[in-house]
Formats: sequence, structure tokens, C-alpha cells
Amino acid sequence: MKNLKITTFSACGLFLLLVSLDTLIGIALWWYFVLIITWFLIMAMGSFSMSWNFYLKAFTSKKNIKEKKIAITFDDGPNSKFTLEILKILKRYNAKATFFCIGKNIEKHPEILKVISENGHAIGNHSFSHDVMIDFNSTENWMNEIKQTDNSIQRIIAKKTTLFRPPFGVTTPKLAKALKVTEHDVIGWNIRSYDTIIKNPKHIVKNITKQIQPGSIILLHDKQINVLLVLEHLLQFLQKQDYQSVTINELLNEK
Repeated sequence: MKNLKITTFSACGLFLLLVSLDTLIGIALWWYFVLIITWFLIMAMGSFSMSWNFYLKAFTSKKNIKEKKIAITFDDGPNSKFTLEILKILKRYNAKATFFCIGKNIEKHPEILKVISENGHAIGNHSFSHDVMIDFNSTENWMNEIKQTDNSIQRIIAKKTTLFRPPFGVTTPKLAKALKVTEHDVIGWNIRSYDTIIKNPKHIVKNITKQIQPGSIILLHDKQINVLLVLEHLLQFLQKQDYQSVTINELLNEK
């Protein structure tokens, strides 16, 4: 929010400066357009970059951590084809992960959510609908999305989640207002696998492993056909490098 205030105050100051110069000496109209376009671009970039903490504070990695711990996160489940297989792989390597679940998928597969929880993994809120137009939601609609998913999680596993990941990783002023009320910890990432775009598992793993450092948060999706091979190879790499995969909750509380 600090960056938003700085940007807004700076834009207002520059606008007043342009008006003053226009009154004194006259300036070309295109200067106003440059200011408006620049302001719009910064606001848009702030929406798509959680690490900027533009509209709200997001946890994208654990800085200054000494132990070799990272967090693997999965978005968009539970998925009937891949989530249970993912859980088997994680168990084989004694690794923990965090699953950011969509409410409507939780309602379809409550038994999978239970297995995730029973295996000691963390569960986060990833909205109820994950609609393509969700970023245009009002504050009230965001509240409904978040609360509906929270209620589904609590009803099925009798646990309340405090974790939220924005759909598409996009933040907005309306979402920020809603999260101020719900008081969720907003979780981003600092390693994006691009597993929804890149199909070759080897390329995905290479993209991830070259960026790994203590405190990293990795974004994967448990709806992708390539996720099983990616996870297997990633956990093999982590094991060889003496890294431990933990839940977001443990990483957040790591001293």
C-alpha cells in the first residue's frame, strides 16, 4: 500500500506541476497523456507484481533464512486426476506442500481435501470460482468468494485457513479491502514454473532449480499433466542438495 500512496501522490504532484507550467508558459497537451499513460502502466504492473506490495502486503519468499528450506505450492485443485498422485510422490520423499484450493473444486472433491489435510499438508484459499473476470470483482463479491471457500474448507476438514493466494496472482484495491477484513496472509511466489505454458517437464524443472535458494516459494499447478514428472525430478534435486520442502505455515514462522 505504501507504493500505491507514493505513486498516487507523485502523479498528483506532477499533474499540478503540469497545470502550473501550462498556466505560466504553456505546454503541449501530449505531456498530460504521457503522465496518464505512465500512471496507468505503473498501476497495472503493481496489480500483476505481488512482490511490489502495491495494493497489499504479500509473502513471496522468506528472506535471510539460514536453513535450506523451501515451500512447494500447488494452485487450482483439488484435481481428480493428479492431486492424489502428487500426495503419493510427496510422501515418498517425506516432503510437505501447500495446496491453494478453489472452492468449487473443493465442493466437487471433498474427499481429496481430507486426504491433503490428513497427510499434513497446508491448505489455502484460492477463491471460490477463479472466474476469468474475477479481478473486476467488487469488495463485496471478493468477500463472498473468500468466505465461501473458507466455509467449505472448515466444514470438510474442521480447520480454518489463514492463507490466501489471489487468482492469477493479481491484486486490486477491492481485493485489498476485502482481505483487510478477512485478515488472511496473502501468499505469492518468487519462482514461477510456467507449467501451464511450458509442456516439457525437463525445461520446467531446469527453470525452477536454477532459481532455488533458501526461503523460496515455488508455484506449480495440480491440474497439469506434466506436474507428476516435474514434482518427481524437483524433489530428487532438492534431496541431493539437502533442501527440505515445508508448508507455507512453517516457512512463515521460521526464525
